[in-house]
Amino acid sequence: MCQSNAYLIAKDGQEKMIMEDVSLITPQEDGQLVLTGLFGDQLTLKASIKEMDLLKHKIYLQEE
Repeated sequence: MCQSNAYLIAKDGQEKMIMEDVSLITPQEDGQLVLTGLFGDQLTLKASIKEMDLLKHKIYLQEE
């Protein structure tokens, strides 16, 4: 399996895991990202991709 965990980096620099087993990230035209999990669960948030470390299975998103 190649799913990764998504972490949100807040404006104050705090890092928080927001979703496990992310299998798909879909950017929206309004600047939001839709994260879809292994079992179809979804999370939509206003953020940008800061870094993806696929070896460590971590996705870092920067809060906007």
